[in-house]
Amino acid sequence: MLWVWKSVRSLRQLELHRLILALIIFSLLSMCFLAYYVSSSPKIKEAPPLPFSDCRVGGGPEGGQRAPPLVPLQAGQRRFVKAVDTSRTDPMVLVFVESQYSQLGQEIVAMLESSRFKYRTEIAPGKGDMPMLTERGRGRYALVIYENVLKYVNLDAWNRELLDKYCADFGVGMIGFFKANENSLLSAQLKGFPLFLHSNLGLRDYRINPAAPLLYVTRANEVEQGPLPGDDWTVFQSNHSTYEPVLLASTKSSEALAQVNEHQAQHATVVQDLGLHDGIQRVFFGNNLAFWLHKLVFIDAIAHLTGRRLCLPLDRYLLVDIDDIFVGKEGTRMKVEDVKALLETQNDLRAHVPNFTFNLGFSGKFFHTGTDEEDQGDDLLLSYVEEFWWFPHMWSHMQPHLFHNQTVLAEQMMLNRKFATEHGIPTNMGYAVAPHHSGVYPVHVQLYEAWKNVWGIKVTSTEEYPHLKPARYRRGFIHSGISVLPRQTCGLFTHTIFYNEYPGSPKELDKIINGGELFLTVLLNPISIFMTHLSNYGNDRLGLYTFKNLIKFIQSWTNLKLQTLPPIQLAQRYFQIFPEERDPLWQDPCEDKRHKDIWSKEKTCDRFPKLLIIGPQKTGTTALYLFLGMHPDLTSNYPSKETFEEIQFFNGNNYHKGIDWYMEYFPTPSNASSDFYFEKSANYFDSELAGKRAAALLPKAKILTILINPADRAYSWYQHQRAHDDPVALKYTFHEVITARPDAPVKLRILQNRCLVPGWYATHIERWLKYYHSNQILVLDGQLLRTEPAFVMEKVQKFLALTNITNYHKILAFDPKKGFWCQLVEGGKTKCLGKSKGRKYPEMDSDSRAFMQDYYREHNIELSKLLHKSGQSLPTWLREELQNTR
Repeated sequence: MLWVWKSVRSLRQLELHRLILALIIFSLLSMCFLAYYVSSSPKIKEAPPLPFSDCRVGGGPEGGQRAPPLVPLQAGQRRFVKAVDTSRTDPMVLVFVESQYSQLGQEIVAMLESSRFKYRTEIAPGKGDMPMLTERGRGRYALVIYENVLKYVNLDAWNRELLDKYCADFGVGMIGFFKANENSLLSAQLKGFPLFLHSNLGLRDYRINPAAPLLYVTRANEVEQGPLPGDDWTVFQSNHSTYEPVLLASTKSSEALAQVNEHQAQHATVVQDLGLHDGIQRVFFGNNLAFWLHKLVFIDAIAHLTGRRLCLPLDRYLLVDIDDIFVGKEGTRMKVEDVKALLETQNDLRAHVPNFTFNLGFSGKFFHTGTDEEDQGDDLLLSYVEEFWWFPHMWSHMQPHLFHNQTVLAEQMMLNRKFATEHGIPTNMGYAVAPHHSGVYPVHVQLYEAWKNVWGIKVTSTEEYPHLKPARYRRGFIHSGISVLPRQTCGLFTHTIFYNEYPGSPKELDKIINGGELFLTVLLNPISIFMTHLSNYGNDRLGLYTFKNLIKFIQSWTNLKLQTLPPIQLAQRYFQIFPEERDPLWQDPCEDKRHKDIWSKEKTCDRFPKLLIIGPQKTGTTALYLFLGMHPDLTSNYPSKETFEEIQFFNGNNYHKGIDWYMEYFPTPSNASSDFYFEKSANYFDSELAGKRAAALLPKAKILTILINPADRAYSWYQHQRAHDDPVALKYTFHEVITARPDAPVKLRILQNRCLVPGWYATHIERWLKYYHSNQILVLDGQLLRTEPAFVMEKVQKFLALTNITNYHKILAFDPKKGFWCQLVEGGKTKCLGKSKGRKYPEMDSDSRAFMQDYYREHNIELSKLLHKSGQSLPTWLREELQNTR
């Protein structure tokens, strides 16, 4: 036995020696590999295939679907980039900024807004301030952006773990910026990451790594030669395989800095974290967004980290309008050689932009009003009439909003049409532009009607909707059958004629083209209609210079597919991409000086109401409307043939008739300082759109709403429908209506919703509070209005800040036959509401009452919290309901 034990012991010692030897060999090989990796510069690797997901429309740079990306390693291995699961998060970006006014934070927001991406900003938390990240099992955000990445890495342990767990569990990526300053360490490790930062460097010769998986719009075959602006750049170094450089640059100085590997010719200024370290994909920027290439990569980073949910397609549609083709002072117009250059450039650009065609706007009255050479240019232009697209301005270049008579306006258009016919100019493009955008927005009804009648116009464009600035907010809309597209400026104006005299220096124009405002306009807008002028195509021909260089720059640095469509097709494409913009949002013309200048002088904003009674229905709104009309300083709207005392403008089809239609329901003010108009439409209260629309047109208006017990309101609506012979209300009992199941007949469910949904008082008031300040909204107790109307009206008068206070005790009287308060007239008689008001009906049955009390319990609790928060007093009925729930 002893011999056997010694043999086994010898065998175990031999195996142990072999294991130790194997570990030593493995360690030596690992050290050699690590030394090689650390000493090597980041390699420019073979470009991986694009992700299989794509933007809203269109394919990848070469069309078709792609496989998930594989990123080649230096050692011949391959890394999978973890696919982004987009099904569990909302397409919203959470942006942590340093302050409300921080510059980089504002630039980030501007890029998101320009791209029409939804976002929410928060001041970067230190401790205990992390916003709610999930709701009902779904992630609220698809991407997190930190203006200062140090705010992220220095989070307290609880918040850091909470945010990282959210990002890992929901597949949420992160973008972080590091902007060095004089207090930044020259070299440091990013806390919690195998990543080193080297700061306050001067760099030059920027290039793009074609192997970076996030590249989509960005094209990687160009080098930005020369020094980069500033000496505050940060570069990243790491020996971990999770990091892939995106942008690389060389140091300005030939002397190697101690903290940067002297063997590296290129240093990563933007790196992509593939998520191999902790399961979270990130992109880190070693500077802010001031440099144009960072903006381009930033857009790609958003697209990649959100699985292309927040992403624009690669297709870009350009239309270049040349306004006033015959309008211009002598010396600023096109001559023969300029016209030839225009046609030659158009043909050249068609090689890069399919179907590219200049769109020429004309006012025939100014034909042949230049020098002899310029008139010859006019003649040559008309000899090429079939080579271009054409659209009409006004005959004499007058602003349409100055014409109040539609017939006179149409006569001016007919002169221009006659000129077009005589000179062979096509008249069927269906597109027109008003001089100075007059009458397009704010809408001048006469212009739209005359356009349709004379020219058959279907499309126009303006830079004024909803406002000129900021340009990123410009949108389109459809009104009266005419599509209105957003128009963009391009840095060229009527006075920019000579290159060397460009405002600020010629470098400013080149900056706008090469990565600046003009480039960003195309990058961030699928469709761009550019406004240029005749004078930009004579003399130094800055229009041709601008668009030739812009297209060259775009195709050098991006994978964008440029093309041109005629205006009608362009409008169809625009509203396919942005269908939510079809409906306009009317603004108050007097809140924007430019709008007021191009709005008819016969119109006045004093004709708009200053007070809205928004409902809900069956709470006493008609009585309040009557009581307000009794005040000498308050004037109600004219009645409607269809909806009686209600206009119902903000919540339905009437809204599309425009603000001119709305104003017709109010008198022309005799004294703007004292006239106080109001209107009542009880279905505004629970409308999804009414609050937003009302606040856009009437931002300073006061809002009145009346609340009664929601159960009583629902029962009153049911009885109202029965009185009007609604077959559903006649067929089903109230209890059957309110307890109907989801699979009940559609008409029954509709009646159920109209009974129950308006009673979600907190939900609807909260929606209105998104658009109006709480001090603009007064919540009235409907029960008190019924029993003590004079007391309520005193409260209303104080809320409206009326100087002339009326004593309603003297002008109201209770009518025992009607059972409510009425207007007191001469002889002690009363003038009451019609027979349909104060209708008697059976009491609600106990089962329905119990059901309703339970149904509205949580809604009423939320209402009490909301009213308390906004400083409103609780209605008596609500106090009673809350006491019953205890």
